[in-house]
Amino acid sequence: MNPIATYKRAKISSPSCADFMTMAERELTAFLNAVTQLFGPEERELSAEDWLQELNRTERLPASTREWRSITAKASTRFAGRVNPSSLTTEPQIA
Repeated sequence: MNPIATYKRAKISSPSCADFMTMAERELTAFLNAVTQLFGPEERELSAEDWLQELNRTERLPASTREWRSITAKASTRFAGRVNPSSLTTEPQIA
């Protein structure tokens, strides 16, 4: 096969840097908005750090929404370990 045709086809099918940025921005924004709504701005900042640390641990940039979501899931796990479980319910706590 013609090497130029192969190059052009590979270039079209692989995400561009702008695509990576868009996917990352959408995923991070959705995660941080949810954290802020439920737990406030302090947790938002900590969760942003968690998310960026998880991204930093990856060997390569995620190429799909599913891979970006995996980073969010890992950051959510860190977040869950930090949050007080009693703050998740609106029911009065029985002592």
